[in-house]
Amino acid sequence: MKQKTLCAPVTLAGKGLHTGNDVCVTVSPAPENHGLMFEIPQDRSTILIPASLEFVGDCVRGTSLCKEDVHLYTVEHLLSACYGLGITNARILCQGNEIPILDGSAKPWMEAFASVGLETQNAETACWEITEPISIVQDDRSILMLPCDTLKITCTSTDDRKTHTQYLSFPIDADRYERELAPARTFCAYEDIEPLLKIGKIKGGTLDCAIVIKKDKLLSNEPLRFPDEFVRHKMLDILGDLALLGHAVKGHVIAMKTGHALNIALAKAIRAQEEQTVLPQVESDATSVLDIRGILQRLPHRYPFVMVDRVLTLQENLLVAIKNITINEPCFTGHFPENPIFPGVLQIEAMAQAAGLLLSLQLSDHGQQKQAFLMSVDKVKFRHIVQPGDQLRMEIKLVKVKNNRIGYAEGQCFVHDQVASSAELMFMMGNES
Repeated sequence: MKQKTLCAPVTLAGKGLHTGNDVCVTVSPAPENHGLMFEIPQDRSTILIPASLEFVGDCVRGTSLCKEDVHLYTVEHLLSACYGLGITNARILCQGNEIPILDGSAKPWMEAFASVGLETQNAETACWEITEPISIVQDDRSILMLPCDTLKITCTSTDDRKTHTQYLSFPIDADRYERELAPARTFCAYEDIEPLLKIGKIKGGTLDCAIVIKKDKLLSNEPLRFPDEFVRHKMLDILGDLALLGHAVKGHVIAMKTGHALNIALAKAIRAQEEQTVLPQVESDATSVLDIRGILQRLPHRYPFVMVDRVLTLQENLLVAIKNITINEPCFTGHFPENPIFPGVLQIEAMAQAAGLLLSLQLSDHGQQKQAFLMSVDKVKFRHIVQPGDQLRMEIKLVKVKNNRIGYAEGQCFVHDQVASSAELMFMMGNES
């Protein structure tokens, strides 16, 4: 399956459901492997928030993303439209801190995207096939995912009052999404309105963007679009939350009274299943096993201290990764201005980060990613200088693991076929906070 983007930008404006603010969003084309990226202008900068699970914030009556104390609310309908139509790359400029609710469905986004058309790109998009059943149960709510050769959703929508119970099940494709899910609007029980207002939610809610259930009556400025519109909107939301995986998924989702928090829990469990699976080896000149987005999801490091740009090979006890050395590295300001040399200590750090990735991928528990903490470095040798323009290739071999907590690895850094440095590394594994 190929990656897709828009042929031209589209802009939609309106009020935010929860903030009540006037907001405007422009979705623009993006290159291959860019992903879905939200751009939020601030006073002196622009905050970039990838549509990724690691940035999920509040999940009360919507899914929000958060980075550097900047929150972006109600992203699920836009992301659902992207997932349903197969859009994998887009720049999403947000003038405001919420995606406009519009008519309460994904239909306006779908129609806007259709008006400019979609461009099929050359790069392939990833797709994860569920290998083992996943089950998440919270009281009388549950969401499961079973192996399946396509994406299928079976959903039951109801509430504690057992009113308007609805059930629906079918495989998901772009045509069916457009016809049967995208137009379904959000809804709310009348009894929930006041409690939600008290916690600062639904300030922009009206009968133009939501259906209100009041006992056996339905309040809306428009008739129902489907007799079972509520369960269809639940399925729409599931797709919007699964979009935060960053790729397609194949499996059978079975949901009972699900909501955004449960959907996100499922997506995180899927991510954990992916990380537990040994990825296939590829040659160094082939497409990477793990690109920078995947690396940043697994390493806690950030600029200017990320020392792994791409993972080329991943086997059970072997990882090969690269670090591109450019003159823009901050260390060259003082090491040394007239003769820039990449410090040996940073070569060790690059090996340590690559080894930490290997250990984290191999030793993470189901549902809980582990982080590798460097404990000691031994038998360090420096054999060849590294300068701007070089590509550092780290080859990491996992030697042994004790009690699933202590890992020992051997690392070498190469420039072309020459060994630049080598070391033995020891790590302790701990859960991410």
